[in-house]
Amino acid sequence: MPLRTDVAPVWKICITVPKEMASDAAAVLQLTPPVPQSLLISENPFEKVATVEALYDAPPDEELLSRVCGREVRCEALPDQDWIKLSLEGLPPVRAGRFFLHGAHDAGIVPPGVIPLRIEAGQAFGTGHHESTALCLEALCRLGKARRFQRVLDIGCGTGVLAIAAAKLWHGMVVASDIDPVAVETTRANARTNGTGPEIHSVCADGLDHPAIRASTPYDLICANILAGPLTRLAPAIAKAARSGGTVLLSGLLRNQENLVLSFYWAQKLVFYGAFRSGPWSALVLKKC
Repeated sequence: MPLRTDVAPVWKICITVPKEMASDAAAVLQLTPPVPQSLLISENPFEKVATVEALYDAPPDEELLSRVCGREVRCEALPDQDWIKLSLEGLPPVRAGRFFLHGAHDAGIVPPGVIPLRIEAGQAFGTGHHESTALCLEALCRLGKARRFQRVLDIGCGTGVLAIAAAKLWHGMVVASDIDPVAVETTRANARTNGTGPEIHSVCADGLDHPAIRASTPYDLICANILAGPLTRLAPAIAKAARSGGTVLLSGLLRNQENLVLSFYWAQKLVFYGAFRSGPWSALVLKKC
């Protein structure tokens, strides 16, 4: 199926805060509806402030966000263009664990001894440049040293980075899901480009209530690189879909949200196994008892 050529409108807000408040501001944006599609904290080591940028597929309530953030928030509509692809063109490749992520423009510089992942953003999020995705890739490499995962579920697959990485590591069956049909199409296209098309079954689903997801349970490994809010909401379903002794990898959350997210999974008999952290971002590894 060809990728969609029309472009949905996108709205952006930016908040400049002292560096020590950036994680809190990002957490507030994550927990205030509507949930942002993407969230980024930008810091300059020579400045005392940081910029928190959030992107939405519907215009957020400026007045509400201004009240909860304690400062004026203004929203702007981005130009009607494929801004995701444009913003990522020319970005350098990313090395995460054994993986080397690159776009078509860097295909000729893949170094020896790595697992190459050619990921094109298209109109979907997730190329490995965000800390949470890179943390998940590092975690997959570390987990892969101890065991093989034959059944993998990637929730919120975006461009399919984690699903493709899992397929390349273990050559098992991977189900990749996203609420955005464009992300599902992009994942399918990237899977074909990376030679993992037959191993990855991509579906459009909100949560885990989809026939294709249910048909492949229980899973040896479940990856969910989404936001803290959806991670807490999906805790019972994720726990139910995981195999006894299976592994759950959670990311897309901030360090100061770790205990909140973990509390929902402790209640589901999932125990904390380890964490990977970079800047304000975290990836949590859990085991099902």
